[in-house]
Amino acid sequence: MKAQRKDQRKNQRGFTLLELMVAFAIMAISLGMIYRAMGGSASTAGNLAARQQAVMLAESLLQSKDSVTNEGWNDNGQEGNFNWQVASQLYGVLDNTPGRLKLHEISVTVSWPDGTKTRQVQTQTLLPQRLPGPGEKFQ
Repeated sequence: MKAQRKDQRKNQRGFTLLELMVAFAIMAISLGMIYRAMGGSASTAGNLAARQQAVMLAESLLQSKDSVTNEGWNDNGQEGNFNWQVASQLYGVLDNTPGRLKLHEISVTVSWPDGTKTRQVQTQTLLPQRLPGPGEKFQ
């Protein structure tokens, strides 16, 4: 009879309960890691798209003017989920000689909500002060 039991055990096919539990544990851990990686990738892609839109808005605001008045350029507004603000200040003027080209440093800040945080991008450039028209005085 003992020989018959040994033959039956050798002929058994399938997995033991312990082997099944280990396989399920490994599969659960693997699926959890894949889920976390995919979720992080989707979130990063969404953040990147919003940042790209904010940069495009800032660049289009900067390209909307080729010069500023002597008062500068200070403005703000909203476009979709994006809030923007433009601020300028006179740049590096050491003398006030009439007729001398003056530059303004233009700073554009675009911000948007991202969950509980507020994200923002900021771009800067220099624009010349508009030359006076006929009959106007230099300032």
